[in-house]
Amino acid sequence: MTRPTSTRLADGRELIYFDDAGSGRRAHTVVDHRPLDPRSDAGTGELRFDALTGDWVAVAAHRQTRTHLPPAEACPLCPTSGTNLSEIPEADYDVVVFENRFPSLGPALGPAPVGPAPGDPGWGTAGRAFGRCEVVAFTPEHTGSFAALSAGRARTVIDAWAHRTAALGALPGIRQVFPFENRGQEIGVTLHHPHGQIYAYSYLPPRSAVMARAARAFHDAHDGARTLAGHILAGESESGERMVLQGEHFSAYVPFAAHMPLEVHLVPHRHVPDLAALHDAERDELAHLYLELLRKVDNLYDTPTPYIAAWHQAPLDAANRAAGRLHLQLTSPRRAADKLKFLAGSEAAMGAFINDTRPEQVAARLREVPAAPKADNLEVSHP
Repeated sequence: MTRPTSTRLADGRELIYFDDAGSGRRAHTVVDHRPLDPRSDAGTGELRFDALTGDWVAVAAHRQTRTHLPPAEACPLCPTSGTNLSEIPEADYDVVVFENRFPSLGPALGPAPVGPAPGDPGWGTAGRAFGRCEVVAFTPEHTGSFAALSAGRARTVIDAWAHRTAALGALPGIRQVFPFENRGQEIGVTLHHPHGQIYAYSYLPPRSAVMARAARAFHDAHDGARTLAGHILAGESESGERMVLQGEHFSAYVPFAAHMPLEVHLVPHRHVPDLAALHDAERDELAHLYLELLRKVDNLYDTPTPYIAAWHQAPLDAANRAAGRLHLQLTSPRRAADKLKFLAGSEAAMGAFINDTRPEQVAARLREVPAAPKADNLEVSHP
């Protein structure tokens, strides 16, 4: 397990350094001297209840002023230099996690607002958007991608995800912890520097709630002896038609009913609820298989592929946790070298997805494409 070192930024936000195994780094002692006003819980946004759908919507208007695609010399995720006082005080680092300066949720913590009573549509129901949002910087290098990391660095990131999953899940009011990466301007990223995020929700997000209900129904129907994710994985393994990668502890496949033109699920063979529950051998293999999968996705075309890497973890309540299994959902809107799928009428308005590609053909292409990192996408990382 990677050793974390926690400190505080000038405004009071937490920052945690995660050093690569065997890096021999000295203690992280540099202080953030930026003239920042102390952060206040009063800046926490609002949760509003959508009476038509039953969803909670976070209203975070303060995010309108967040940093947007700054030049390299002003990047907030690069190490601090004489000309750039960034979010990371040290002159070098391996992996860093810190509280987002412009959070969608939090920084105040507590339970989500109480939903409407039966028979009450709930129109006008609102409360504070409790939770926590963190940024994960994968590397000190401004250019590159996760796919260009070394296996050792990827393992450090996995350890950081696992550490934060456990720590955030223990905070008051948190019901779901969600690590993810948005990669590419086509997805809507606001920083070029290779990074991801972690959201800790005080409510169960709609997608998690839908998956939790399906997983719990299957689990209960089999008296707790089987899980839905395990059943699907067994079917995909037996078929083989949509399998992309198979290891000792993890397998990756294009789902039978893929929503997006490019979609792959990476699933552990053992039933584990989240990243924190993975043992060392599983984390070691995950570092290699995840890199292999990302490199295959990047090598489908001549230019880097935009994607969303969503790490679905079991909700924290006991009823859903027993049935839910960790899995990665990697999706991209890219349906051809020069074409993107946009979520328009049917998808955005109705939630009815129409896939432009056949999952079996996508899986066959991914199996054939090499997993070598792109020469123009390499970056330096500590061994």
